[in-house]
Amino acid sequence: MELYLQTLAFTGNIVAPIFLIMFIGYLLVRVGVFNENFVNVGSRFVFTVTLPTLVFLSIARMDYHATFNPAMLLFVFITTLISFGLIWWLGKRWIDSPEDLASFIQGAFRSNYGILGLAISFNLFGQAGLAEGSLILALVIPMYNVLAIICLTVPLQKSGGLDVMKTAYQIIRNPLIIAVIIALPFSYFGLELPHIAERTARYFADITLPLALLTIGGSLNMKSLKSTSGSAFWATLTKLVLLPLVLVPLAWLFGFSGQDMVMLMVLFGCPSAAAGFVMAKAMGANAQLAANIILTTTLGSVVTLSTGIFIVRFIGII
Repeated sequence: MELYLQTLAFTGNIVAPIFLIMFIGYLLVRVGVFNENFVNVGSRFVFTVTLPTLVFLSIARMDYHATFNPAMLLFVFITTLISFGLIWWLGKRWIDSPEDLASFIQGAFRSNYGILGLAISFNLFGQAGLAEGSLILALVIPMYNVLAIICLTVPLQKSGGLDVMKTAYQIIRNPLIIAVIIALPFSYFGLELPHIAERTARYFADITLPLALLTIGGSLNMKSLKSTSGSAFWATLTKLVLLPLVLVPLAWLFGFSGQDMVMLMVLFGCPSAAAGFVMAKAMGANAQLAANIILTTTLGSVVTLSTGIFIVRFIGII
């Protein structure tokens, strides 16, 4: 019991600041310090400038050759694709609104690994966890964003079919995808930015998470939380419980163990990504539902991730 409480406190200390900044954003809108225009402009600024800068720096600084692990990358790639397809197929069975479906799919599959996952990985395994986490991040950043663009574009197309050219155009022009494409040569060839350019980029990157969380909190309201509670609940259950329960034992069956399996558990069990709200708002999906899913998964992950870490510690995996 004491070990579980320690693990719960460990995870809570990482997640609590995320929730508190969202709550501050909610309060600042209610007292009139922020308004709807700030939320719209702030989320757009994150989507087009600061988040792409953060993505670029995360990948450009990664030592591609030192951390390359093809077996893990292939497992993450295939299971993410399958999970994405199943979530879409199931969501379409009971969600009628295209805007709600788009936000549900994204919220249920997309992990906040770049923020929460890397922090947990580093706390569990030190520099080895950070290096392996950076490798996973280099895969999931472009993958999550391509899949997010697809699920935020296709359900909203009025024709009801897949407009390949329109979807491809949305992917190519997405600032996050552009950031990944530009960053990969820096990682692969070990290139470095000029000191002034890197320092400037770091200033922009550092404001990404607080500004994104403030705009998410500012968009929350109790009425929307109540009206979308069903979709938010199922997205949360899928993200925090169903995916880890299915995919982590599957990883064990495929021969993963020790640090690799724990890293996969953290990846699949992280709450929904804050970037999901920014993209949902920018692309016309239900941004309030996206914000609600981020809120509920962030709160729920304190218990679910703590439980998962406790189990792997108790049975001696770490």
